[in-house]
Amino acid sequence: MSKPQKKYLVTGGAGYVGGVVAQHLLEAGHAVTVLDDLSTGFREGVPAGAEFIEGRIQDAAKWLDASYDGVLHFAACSQVGESVADPEKYWVNNVGGSLALLAAMRDAGVRTLVFSSTAATYGEPATTPITESDATAPTNPYGATKLAVDHMITGEAAAHGLAAVSLRYFNVAGAYGSCGERHDPESHLIPLVLQVALGRRESISVYGDDYPTPDGTCVRDYIHVADLAEAHLLALDAATAGEHLICNLGNGNGFSVREVIETVREVTGHPVPETAAPRRAGDPAVLVASAATARDRLGWTPSRADLTGIVTDAWTFARREEPTAP
Repeated sequence: MSKPQKKYLVTGGAGYVGGVVAQHLLEAGHAVTVLDDLSTGFREGVPAGAEFIEGRIQDAAKWLDASYDGVLHFAACSQVGESVADPEKYWVNNVGGSLALLAAMRDAGVRTLVFSSTAATYGEPATTPITESDATAPTNPYGATKLAVDHMITGEAAAHGLAAVSLRYFNVAGAYGSCGERHDPESHLIPLVLQVALGRRESISVYGDDYPTPDGTCVRDYIHVADLAEAHLLALDAATAGEHLICNLGNGNGFSVREVIETVREVTGHPVPETAAPRRAGDPAVLVASAATARDRLGWTPSRADLTGIVTDAWTFARREEPTAP
């Protein structure tokens, strides 16, 4: 067996995005250690071939040493509603945990970091597509904690030479092999609509149908999780000592809630009843990313931007998880 190219620690690698990225790292020939406390992740989500440590990022110093070439940091609480109800949990875990991780990296001499950030750092944008130079004004503690970590990383890069890239995701969807979405509770549109197709939910709620969009429903930028994973590997190569690079990740195109529902109907062949619901506070009409920086600095171009393909992959995974799928 050939020697691994490099060795990486993946925090939160038992989760959806972290697990897919860990799988891509392994396929690229790297050695991978997953650190996850399994509070929201799943042991079976850790890809075969990765070393697994059940533990908290606050204790990363127990395991992180100079043998690692870098860290990819996904471990975080990520439910917007929960962050509003229990903000202290988000500040302790997302910010306190990340601060401890940065200290462990500094002490171990590990000088490369790719951070899983979010479009929630922008809040309600004044214009679309959103660029990295747009104002950051998060509307919930989840987005605020992610932005705080971005600020921490900027200071770490300037003061201590960290090579860092933050990737701000928009709506991640789809599946890759045995890795797909299984959040509990589930809050993302595509898996929720698929639950209706599977008979696990009676209908899908459409929150507002009078937005200034072609069909009156919100428009969002969906990115396939495999495209997202490829961006992380490119970010490792692009990371530069002393620089904190921030890149949006999205397709640059948006799909409405009704377009997603109709695509699920077409892919699954099942009816998906809709239930009209009032608008949710803080839901912008359109959220679409400009990924020009990722294209220019990382050399990244998403190749799975077709909504039908994204939904098909998510449906394949959902049926695999359902013992009695129709």
